[in-house]
Order: sequence, then C-alpha cells, then structure tokens
Amino acid sequence: MTTGFARLGLPEPIVNSLTKRDITEPFPVQAAAIPDAMAGRDVSGKAPTGSGKTLAFGLPLLARVDKSRRNKPKALILAPTRELAEQIKKELTAPAKAAGRYVFAVYGGVSYGPQKQAFRKGVDVLVATPGRLEDLIEQRTVDLSEAHIVVVDEADRMADMGFLPAVRRILDQTARQRQTLLFSATLDGDIATLSRTYQNNPVRHDAGAVEAETIDARHHFWLVEHHDRVQHTADVVGAAGRSIVFTRTRHGADRLARQLGKLGVGTVALHGGRSQNQRTRALRTFATGKAQALIATDVAARGIHIDAVESVVHFDPPADHKDYLHRSGRTARAGASGLVVSLVTGNQKRTVGRMQKDLALQAPIERPRPDLLHEGGYRIGERVAAGRRTERNQAPPRDHTRRKQGKKHPNGREGGVGHSVYVANLPYSTSANQLQDLFGVYGKVHQATVITDKRTGRSKGFGFVDMPQRAARRAIENLHGSTYAGRDLTVRLAQPRTYGA
Repeated sequence: MTTGFARLGLPEPIVNSLTKRDITEPFPVQAAAIPDAMAGRDVSGKAPTGSGKTLAFGLPLLARVDKSRRNKPKALILAPTRELAEQIKKELTAPAKAAGRYVFAVYGGVSYGPQKQAFRKGVDVLVATPGRLEDLIEQRTVDLSEAHIVVVDEADRMADMGFLPAVRRILDQTARQRQTLLFSATLDGDIATLSRTYQNNPVRHDAGAVEAETIDARHHFWLVEHHDRVQHTADVVGAAGRSIVFTRTRHGADRLARQLGKLGVGTVALHGGRSQNQRTRALRTFATGKAQALIATDVAARGIHIDAVESVVHFDPPADHKDYLHRSGRTARAGASGLVVSLVTGNQKRTVGRMQKDLALQAPIERPRPDLLHEGGYRIGERVAAGRRTERNQAPPRDHTRRKQGKKHPNGREGGVGHSVYVANLPYSTSANQLQDLFGVYGKVHQATVITDKRTGRSKGFGFVDMPQRAARRAIENLHGSTYAGRDLTVRLAQPRTYGA
C-alpha cells in the first residue's frame, strides 16, 4: 500500500516503520516541509507544539544523514528542554533503526558517563539541550564540525529561556556547508534574525501559530476565593478526567500535589527542581493513567507530548497570553478537542481580562459551574453577541448517554437502553466499523461513531460507542488502558457534551 509518506519521497524502510505504528497520512506541516527538506533546502517552519513537526524535520533528516565517526555526529537537533529532547529521540528511534541510523539525546540532570560512552561508539543524530551540549564540547567529548544537518526546534522557546546566545555559539561550530531547519511558533524578532544569520535562502512553511484554529478547546474562567482553589481543581479533574494543572512555582506544584492527594486525586508533580529520573517517572505515571493529574510549572508547557489529556487547569494564571496558549495546548492536540479552566481570584481579574483581550477570547469571569464544564465554555476568536452568553450557557446539552433508545421488553424494562462509552487516543485511521468490532467482543453495539473535524474531515482521535449497560461496563473494564494499534486507550462512560457547536 502506498501511503502519503511514500508519495513525499521518503525511503521505503522509513515509510514501513511508520506504517507499523499506524502512521500513514502526513499532517499539513509534514506534507509541506518534507519534500523541501528531502531536496536539501533550508526550511523555516512556523508550527506549534503538537502539529507533527518532529516527523516533519526528523524523517527527511534520517533519510539524508550519513553514518558518523567517533565523537562526530552527522546531524544535530537542538531542543530547549530535557523533556522535548527525550520526546524527539523517542519519536525518531523507530524510523532511525529502519534507516540504519542511531539517535541519542543528551541533557542535564543525568551523569556524563553514559553520554560520553555513546559518543565513543558513534552517534549519527544528536538531540541535545544547549547547556549540556556546550559542557560536552568543552570537555572535548563532542566535535560538531561534521554536523551537516542542523535543526533548531522551538526556537521561540529558546529565546524565551535565554538560550539564543548558546544556540549561536553551537551553530558556529557546525559544518559551514550545512542544511539548517528552524521550527518555531513565531518567526519574527530574534527568530527572524537567527534565520537570516544561519539559513541560506530558506523556504518558509506556515502550519499556523498556536491560535484558535490550532487549539480546539473550550475555555472557562472561574471567579474563586483563594482558599477554595484546591477543591475547585479537584472538581475539574473529577469531572474531566486526565488533567494537567499549572502552578507558578515549584513549591506550589509540590504543595498542590499533596493537597489534591488528600482529596483522593492521584497526582504527580513535574518541575525543574526534580531530577531527570523523577521527571521521567512522573511523566510515565501520568501518561499511563496511573495518576489523574500532572501538577506542573511551565517547564511542561512545551516539549512534552501526552495523548488524551482531557483538560488543562490554570491554578495560577500564566504570565501572558503566549504562556496561556502554550499551557492550554497540552489539551486539544492533533485534532482532538479539550477543556481549559482558569481559576481567577478577585485581585487577578484585571490582569486576566487584559490577557483575554490579547487572545480575542470573549469569555466572562463567572462563578464556578462544574455542571456546565462539558456543555459551556468559549473558543478563542469566537464571536458571541452581548446578552447571549447566559442563554448559550444554559442551552440544553446534547446528551451522549441517551442517543439511541432500545425496544422495551415484555416485562416493561428497557433492555435495549444503554450507555454511551467515550473512547479516546484512537489511531486517526480508525473507522466506525473497526470501533464496533473492538467493542463488539463485550456485547451488542447499537452504534459506533468516530468524531471528525467538520472543516477537514479528519478524525479527532476519539469517538462514542452505544451499548447496553452491562456490556458498556465490561468494555470499560477490559479496554481502558489497553493498547490498540500502539496507543493506550482511554475508555469511560461518556458525559453530556456538545461537539462541534
């Protein structure tokens, strides 16, 4: 079968490795950037986290990179955080193995020994954070003079974190004749200067900034008392499911994790004060569903990819609208929808109001309504006429739990009336028939629906299955957390919600 990736000119072994992971059709940024990167062109890509940019630069890099010599990688990918560096390495490991290449990541917080040993054996593609890479260069462990392909990922985040001077020093040590790929959520200001200095006539691809059209989430702003924020957070996590909760400080993250734990919410904390092993363990615990909430500082706002995050909670408001977008982008990834809740105290209303104006987010700051989480909310950029907000919030929800009525049994009980089961993190190629077959093992399926984006027709990666009550509970018990086509499924009873409204 010829896939969309094969048509982009990628080698057959790499395409086959993607097919085995049920990755067959490229995202827009991949379809746009891969042919130019395969042709050896410099590329500037404007693309948000979650758009598929790792494969957009990683696949052509693997197709073109040569085998390395000791201590001299042939390709370099710079990333701003440990989590993103590790994520890129994991994403590229399978296609790299298919291409006969070795990908290795270096970052701080872990010992130097294994990293030095890897370079002695030979690293074809090096993924690195700037700080640790400069340490290794200073120790003469790494020589970048043969790095002919260089990627700077999340360049805007590099700028925000003050890494651009280090990025420039590193780029100055790579091969003079090189291909340079630069990906960022914005391509102006310092990033434009970086492009002019280090790229040669780059072709530019705009896959969209982190804006309304790239975050299909509904946003709520709750006016709360400071001392009630913990309980409100527990309410959101309980109603929404797997959630990332953002705090301003490391201490605040640890404290909130303890407080939510006392309320029965399974939590893990993630911040820069944790060792790399602790951070990796926390992400794994959350990603596998063993914890309901990940309590994080802004270290987690970019650079991590966790499927099926149902909601984001801003326990502490972000510094500005850009941080709000990047935090909120942890949900509603790659076509899925999501839920974002901001907890706002009285003295924060003015600051939050200015941020909403910058976001074009016309949402009232109102009293908490957990019962309306799944039917209300506001989208970024959505125009709502004055005087209609309350009317819209109080509109009756479309209830997925009663979408199909069954026939009555002679004894008067409605044996066919069932429950709607919500299933998330589906492969995007999953059809309604495949969903019906998957759940049909556990009982009669009245109807299976895969939710698609109205604009593109692409699957959003989740759906609903209507089944009798007992069958639904069997399916949830057996399928939640199970692996389907390489993805860990989230399966639970559906809650009333409107999609695509």
